[in-house]
Amino acid sequence: MTDDFLNFISGVSEILWGPWTMIFIAFVSVYLSVRARFFQITNIPYIIRHTIGELFNRRNENSHDHITPFQAAATSLAGTVGMGNMAGVATALSIGGPGAIFWMWIISLFGMITKTAEITLGVHYRDVDAQGQRHGGPMYYIEKALGWRLLTVLFSVGVVINAFFSSSLLQAHTVGRAFKAGFDISPYLVTGIMAIVAALVALGGIRRIGKFCEATVPIMALVYLSGAMIIVLANVETIPNAFLSIFNFAFAPAPAIGGFAGATIVASIQMGMARGMLSNEAGLGNAPMVHAKATTEHPFKQGLWGAVEVFFDTTVVCSATAIVILSSGVLENGASGIELLIDAFGTFYGPQVASLFISFAILSFCLSTQIASFVYFRTAIDKLLGGKVSRYLTWIYFLPGVLFAGVSNVDRLWALANISVAASALPNLLALLFLSGAFIALMKDYLTGECVFATHIVDIERRYVKMAKGKSFRTPT
Repeated sequence: MTDDFLNFISGVSEILWGPWTMIFIAFVSVYLSVRARFFQITNIPYIIRHTIGELFNRRNENSHDHITPFQAAATSLAGTVGMGNMAGVATALSIGGPGAIFWMWIISLFGMITKTAEITLGVHYRDVDAQGQRHGGPMYYIEKALGWRLLTVLFSVGVVINAFFSSSLLQAHTVGRAFKAGFDISPYLVTGIMAIVAALVALGGIRRIGKFCEATVPIMALVYLSGAMIIVLANVETIPNAFLSIFNFAFAPAPAIGGFAGATIVASIQMGMARGMLSNEAGLGNAPMVHAKATTEHPFKQGLWGAVEVFFDTTVVCSATAIVILSSGVLENGASGIELLIDAFGTFYGPQVASLFISFAILSFCLSTQIASFVYFRTAIDKLLGGKVSRYLTWIYFLPGVLFAGVSNVDRLWALANISVAASALPNLLALLFLSGAFIALMKDYLTGECVFATHIVDIERRYVKMAKGKSFRTPT
């Protein structure tokens, strides 16, 4: 029964991630970049100054139902910095070869403006209910700006699939595999405990989630990157060859070596784009749902955090994982997923220390991702079923990881991630294409200082929420 299901999802994954999907993703990202005059590349100092730079200048206020811009970014990063950065990169290398990393960088470069655009639109078209709570995301700007109710439903269904299978199932499954490989602990026990902890935090609301992610994401990222950097410095003489293999096999088939079966150019592009998009979630539509809850003075200002998230997630964290694996020479061993990463760290730290380090790193990464993704799951089912009905279904979000903990073929199980990415990304990317003009208008509005489209959003919301009387409204334009 399980084999039949896995064979079915593998077939669906191959259909969804055909050449036309990759062409469409690339087209939307390039189109937005051209219309924005490659803002994400030419204005990096500006982006840093108006995001990370302002963390040291002032503290943003939040209330019982709102979060600060940095808490929104930390929660969004928690939803992306997880198994995709570790097990996902390792799987991309084992299937697509070293060249997959090059295409991961490319999708990241263009994805910076894509994520900026979706967050900007998500904040601009968000709702505020009579209680002052903010709700936003692609399902809101698709329905309000375009009036495409069917696409709104398709996107919401895709988010539920993505959160249910990719964020909940695969995050917990990766942790279970890591502790099984390192300490021979039952994956069912590990995923069960993980589900309980995730539920205790996630069910506490957006403020508890925001505070948890704000405290944990910087620490866990710093610890992992420090451990990886030590290995890179130890293997400094092999780094040039690692980078050469990435560039060489991005445009040529990677030959079979040892246990590595080799990879075609198509597999390299496919794995790089799929894993890159799963990792940084640019165009996936998840980030706008949490950023829409943030207190911010302008949609585009909040959108700048999207560029920071993509750069840090893929260019920094994913690259660290890839260079560690390639410089350690373990790719030819034939391992895949989290086991391949443990082998790479084991070449320097030894098997036992490597297992301990990676197990707890993947635990912190995946737990935070599972918790943050609950926001997306709840937003989507609220839109589909309404808040009164969905509140009784939220508990099912924490079950898939436990139910599938014993599945051992990680490559086949990752097909679920590919399906979930395409299911939510395609409707959102289509909407971004049609709303690119609105994004550019908001971008120019902020950069010129005119603020005609969205002036002092927080004050406007406070004034209008008193008039809402139980009805939602769109942020005035």
